[in-house]
Amino acid sequence: MRTRIIVKFDVKPPYVVKPVHFEGLRKIGLPMDLAKKYYLQGADEVMYVDIVASLYQREILFDEVEKTANELFIPFGVGGGVRSIEDFSKLFHSGADKVIINTYAVQENPDIINQAAEIFGSQAIVVSIEAKKWKNNWECYTDCGRIQSNKDVIDWVKEVEKRGAGEILLQSVDCDGRQRGFDIELSKKVVEAVHIPVVISSGAGTLEDIKEVIEQAKPSGIAIASILHYDKYTVQDIKEYLRKNDIEVSK
Repeated sequence: MRTRIIVKFDVKPPYVVKPVHFEGLRKIGLPMDLAKKYYLQGADEVMYVDIVASLYQREILFDEVEKTANELFIPFGVGGGVRSIEDFSKLFHSGADKVIINTYAVQENPDIINQAAEIFGSQAIVVSIEAKKWKNNWECYTDCGRIQSNKDVIDWVKEVEKRGAGEILLQSVDCDGRQRGFDIELSKKVVEAVHIPVVISSGAGTLEDIKEVIEQAKPSGIAIASILHYDKYTVQDIKEYLRKNDIEVSK
């Protein structure tokens, strides 16, 4: 099975930013410019998350999404501030292929996952999880890793699968932006808990980190930000390294 190499945009409009532990934002560039750059490098997908829309309780900036979508000819997932079926619909009309949801489903109304899956199909619904470790388990957080939910991550991933989500984007608040490797224990537990694709994010610092999490956890995809945004590696560098280590990726 091919592992997808996905580029993740944390967006504080109008810029892509890079936080550490979801805080301390550093400006990277404009989403439309970066979308073009990574598409040409051979990215399999782009995931664009407006990381302050829910926090500021602001409307989704559909124009910004559309500008980025116009530069891409690969699957494009968009999230941040999604609170209604109308938001899903507008994002699809703005060029999103998938819609990513977290805060509203966790804090207010998990039924939105069922409703969206019935209307748009499971393949278009991605549930993002911001996981933070407490002793021997992980808890779901929202609003850029700020708000506790009292939901256990493993229980929640099983629930969202039952509700019709087609994919999970797993982010580790503890590892995010540090470039010191993924939370492999968490990654394995989530992948093993569900039958739907899991994309693992938060932690890539070296090519070895990416190889290790793929071999150990067997995710459907890896979402990468820092090492690409800071030009440490290109998408092609990552894919060539994985191919040399007998990990199947697209060209």
